[in-house]
Amino acid sequence: MSLPRPEYPNPHFDRSHNWQSLNGAWDFRADPAQAHTAAETAGYDQQITVPFAWETPASGIAAHWLETAWYRRTFTVPTAWDGQRLALHFGAVHHAATVWVDGTEVVRHEGGYTPFSADVTDALDGREEHLLVVRVHAPADKLDIVHGKQRSMPRDDYDGVCFTPSSGIWQSVWLEPRPATHLTALQLRPNRDLTGITVEASVQGPNSDAAVLRLRVRGEDSAATVGTGPDGRVTTELRLPDPQLWSPDNPHLYYVDAELTGAHGIDRVTAYTGLRSITVDGETLHLNGRRLFVRGVLDQGYWPDTGITAPDDAALRKDLELAAGAGYNLVRKHLKLEDPRFVHHADTLGMLLWAEPASPGRFSARSTARFVEQLEPMVARDGNSPAIIIWGLYNEEWGLDWDIPGDPAKQRAAIDAYDRLKALDPTRPAVENSGWTHVKTDLLDWHYYDESAASWATTVAELLSGRRDDFPVKLGPDWVVDKQLAVPGQPLRGLPNLNSEYGGGFTGLERAWHLRWQTQELRRHDRLAGYVYTELYDIEHESAGLLDFHRSVKDLAGVTPADVNAATTLVLDVTPIAPGRDLLTTAREFAVGLRISHHGDDPVEGAVHTVWTPVYAAAPASPGIPVPGCRAEAKPFVLGEPVNIPAVLPDGWTSGRLHLALVDQGAVVARTALDVDTRTAPQLGDDPVARQGE
Repeated sequence: MSLPRPEYPNPHFDRSHNWQSLNGAWDFRADPAQAHTAAETAGYDQQITVPFAWETPASGIAAHWLETAWYRRTFTVPTAWDGQRLALHFGAVHHAATVWVDGTEVVRHEGGYTPFSADVTDALDGREEHLLVVRVHAPADKLDIVHGKQRSMPRDDYDGVCFTPSSGIWQSVWLEPRPATHLTALQLRPNRDLTGITVEASVQGPNSDAAVLRLRVRGEDSAATVGTGPDGRVTTELRLPDPQLWSPDNPHLYYVDAELTGAHGIDRVTAYTGLRSITVDGETLHLNGRRLFVRGVLDQGYWPDTGITAPDDAALRKDLELAAGAGYNLVRKHLKLEDPRFVHHADTLGMLLWAEPASPGRFSARSTARFVEQLEPMVARDGNSPAIIIWGLYNEEWGLDWDIPGDPAKQRAAIDAYDRLKALDPTRPAVENSGWTHVKTDLLDWHYYDESAASWATTVAELLSGRRDDFPVKLGPDWVVDKQLAVPGQPLRGLPNLNSEYGGGFTGLERAWHLRWQTQELRRHDRLAGYVYTELYDIEHESAGLLDFHRSVKDLAGVTPADVNAATTLVLDVTPIAPGRDLLTTAREFAVGLRISHHGDDPVEGAVHTVWTPVYAAAPASPGIPVPGCRAEAKPFVLGEPVNIPAVLPDGWTSGRLHLALVDQGAVVARTALDVDTRTAPQLGDDPVARQGE
C-alpha cells in the first residue's frame, strides 16, 4: 500500500529537505465508554489509515458517532538526526488530542482545524523503536466547539446544511529534526510600495539572542544577514531589483531561504509570498491598484470517501482548476481552515481565496472563546499567501444564535473577533458576519436566495440602489425574516458591496437557469463589487453544485458557466419566466435589449451575432451571423447602453434558444442565450419583451 498524502504538508514553512511522514497504517481502538488509558496495550483490534477521519471509508474504520478513540504506532529516528531536537507535527485533529511518546505525555491540543506540534526529544527513552499514542475526543454534541459543517447531536439550527462528521486525525502527521535554537515563524509580507518583502522571523532556544539569520530571495540579487534581538525576533526588509507583482494573470512567487546559525547548529527553512496589494477604496476593491470584480464560488471542502480530507494532493488542485474553468477568479472556502496545500495550490495557480474559520453551533462564553482561538494560528499558518485576499469570520450569525440584531453581547462578540483579526493582519479586508446583519466590517456582503427571477431582480435592484436596506431570509418552511444589512449606526454606504451567496433550483436544469439569470442581474449593477455563487459541487444530500459530489459535470441544459462568469458578459433586458421559457411571446418576431458588462482594463466593442438551436442546446461552435447594424460597446466597470436586437423564430418552430454572441475581429468576446416560447403565451400587450432595462 502506498503512503497516503505523501507530500510535504506545510509549504508555507518548508523543512522538506529533512522530514519523515507518519501517515499510513496506525493501530486503532474505539473507546465509547472512555475507559482506557495510555498505559494499556490491549484493545487495539483495528487498523486505521491516517490522515482520514474515522467516519470515512478511506480510514478503514467507518465508525459513526464514536466520540473517543485511541491511535498507536511506532517510529524510528534516523541516525542522521542525532544531536538535534525532534519535533512532532499534527496538521489537524478533530477535536481534542492528547499525545504520548514512550509513555510520556508531550502535548494536549483542542481545536479541530488548527495545527499543533511538540518537541518530543526528552520523552524518547533510548529504545530503537519509539511508541506514539494519541487519544482523540470528538463529542457528538458539537454546539460549543468549532465544527463548521460537521453535523452535531443535538442538532445545530442549521443542521439541514450539515454533513457527516470527520473525527480524529484528518491532516498529515510528521517528524522533523531541528537544532535546539531554531526558527518558529517566518512571516513574509509585501512592503508598502510593492518593491520588496518585509520579513518578521521568530527564534526560540538557548542563546537565541546570539543567533544570526541569513535570508536570500531565491533566484534574485536580494539577501540580508541580521542578528536576533533579545526577544528572539528579527525584522528586516528584502528589496527586489526588478519586482514582479503577483496576480491571477501572473502568479509570480518569491521564495525566501532562511538559514539560522546558532550555538547548536544550523536551521534551514523556506517560505514564500507574492507581491500584491488588496485595498478598499470606497465601494470598490483594488488588486495591485487595479479595480477588482470578484467572481467567486463557494467550496466547502468535502469528498465522497474521505470526508474533509482530500483523497490526494491532486484533488485539492483539481477543485481550484475546476473553479477557474467555470470562469471564477475567487474561491470562498466555507467554514473550514483547509489543508495548507490547498492555499499553496491557489498561490501557484493564481486563484484568489476568501478564507474563514469553522463556526460553533451556539452562543456561549466558551464557544466564542474557542472561535477566536483559531484566528492567530490561521493567520500564522496562511498569512504569507498572496492568494488570500479576504478573511471571513462568523457566517450568518452561526454560533451567535441567529440574533446579532437583538443582543448586544453577540454584537460585541462579532466586533471582538473583527478587532482581533485586524490586529493580527491589517493588510486584508475582513468580514465579521458574512451575509447577514453587520456590526463592524470592511465589506458589506449579503446572502440572498430566491426561486423567483422577478423578485430576485427587484430585490437586488433595490438593495444596490439604496431603496431598501434589508432582504428576506427563509429560516424555515413558514418562517421568513427580513435581515437588515447592518445594525443601526453602522455604515450602509461607502463599503464594497458583495452578494456572497446566491443560487436557486433543485435540478441541474433549474440551477443552471438561476445561475445564468441571477448572475446576469448582479452584473447589471455597476455598484456591485462581486459575487460568490453557491456552490461548486454537490455534497451528500445537498445538490446545489454545478458539479456532482465526484466532481463530474452535471446536466446544465446547455449553460456554460464560463460564459456566465466571464470578465465580459452580455446582459439581456428580460425578466425570465421559467426554465426553457425565458421569454413568452405571441409573435415569432420580437426584439430584446442587450447590454455589455465588462470588467477589463480597456473598453470593449463588437458586432452582435445570433444563431438558433432547440431549447436547452449548448452554444454552437459558430457564433452565427451578424445582426445588421447591431454593435454593442462598454467601458470598464460601466454597464453598456442597450442595443435593440431584432430576432425571428425560424419557420415552423414554436420555441427555440436564441444564442447571442459579441464578436470582435473574428473572436467571440461574450455569449448568452434566450429561450423563446410562443405556446400559451400570456397577454403581453404590444411589447413582447417581458422587461425593459433600468
